[in-house]
Formats: sequence, structure tokens, C-alpha cells
Amino acid sequence: MSRTLRQPTAETAADRAAALFADARALHDAALARLDAGDIRDAAEKAWCATKRAADGLIVARTGEEPAKSPITTQELRRLARLDDGVSRLTGHYHTARDVLHGDCFYLGLCERADIRTLLGETSDYIREAERLAAT
Repeated sequence: MSRTLRQPTAETAADRAAALFADARALHDAALARLDAGDIRDAAEKAWCATKRAADGLIVARTGEEPAKSPITTQELRRLARLDDGVSRLTGHYHTARDVLHGDCFYLGLCERADIRTLLGETSDYIREAERLAAT
């Protein structure tokens, strides 16, 4: 698979990364609200989207380019993980979010409220750590 990344245009890579992290935090807040409202599947999908946006923010901060599609985010995150142990530690949650939150819960409806609540807490930690790594 070829690497397809988009160059940020009018805004700087730092501005774009900051916007992606802000979106990730907003999606995480929305996921908590949806879980409190009883919509576990939507909460799971929003948590996955928050994880994806935070990963994209980290990638933009490190490379200056934004992944065009989710598979490119996965590929770029793996590439960065090979170069940085800090990024490597983030990959476990990223893959769990993709597989459990997005795949199992959102698409298949295989959700346990307690599991989703735990993963939402981990998502908050993921966003915070991705932001920290983006600044280094």
C-alpha cells in the first residue's frame, strides 16, 4: 500500500495538530455524554473517532502531513512507533479502540457498558499522551 498523506494547506502543521487534538477532546466529551444517555454504540464510535483524531494530530505534529484515510493513520502510527518508544506505547490502545470500540461495539453491537466506560477513560489518557508526544 502506498503512503497517502495530505499536506496541510493554509494553516501550519502545528495549528492543524492543535485543531485535531481539540476535536479529539470534543469527541471524547461527546462519547461520555452519549454513554450517560445510554447510547453505548454511539459512545463507542465517538471514542474511536477521538482516538483516531488524536493519532492524526500526533502524525501531523511529527510529519507535517495528515493521513487521508484510516488505514494510512494505522500505517503511519506503526512507522512512528518503530522510531519512538513513546509512540509505541500508544499503539495498543489505538488498535483496541479500532477493534473493540469501532468494530465490535459500533458495527456488531457487542458492547459491555463497563468495558466501554473503561476504554473511555483510556481514550482520555491516550489523547493526553499523544498531545505530549506531539510537543516533543
